[in-house]
Amino acid sequence: MQSGHKKLLRFLGTWAINTVAVAVAVAVLPRHITYTNWFYLLIASLVLGLLNAFVRPVLLLLMLPVLIFTLGLFTLIINALLLRVVGLLLAPNFQVDTFWSAFLGALIISIVSIFLNVMTGNARVTVRRGPPRPPRPPGQPGPPDQPRRDDNDVIDV
Repeated sequence: MQSGHKKLLRFLGTWAINTVAVAVAVAVLPRHITYTNWFYLLIASLVLGLLNAFVRPVLLLLMLPVLIFTLGLFTLIINALLLRVVGLLLAPNFQVDTFWSAFLGALIISIVSIFLNVMTGNARVTVRRGPPRPPRPPGQPGPPDQPRRDDNDVIDV
């Protein structure tokens, strides 16, 4: 498959995951986040994705001291603000009534997106199960090898 097709498929997959996550947030908070029809739900998830791609990194950089001080929890506030902006841009077809609705909606969207990305293999982090990897040959760069343990090693507490 060509590189352009892979990028398009990845974009469409991310958009679909984002749309499902926004739909779950709407279902969980039906009186607080509303949309008129599916077309506007798709548009809202597209706009949210674009804001996350272009505006969110700038906001994260500008708010870096606050993010460090709050140990990253301020990211939830940024996500809520972006969802609220989407509601303001697409009103009356997609609405988020208050900041706290946006906060809960952004939290739900984040959790659902993480879950769906892990389930579809789209995540940046992978979980590997199985036997440990064989040790690297000496002189090969990388982190130091962990000491090998026998199956009989027991840690008593």
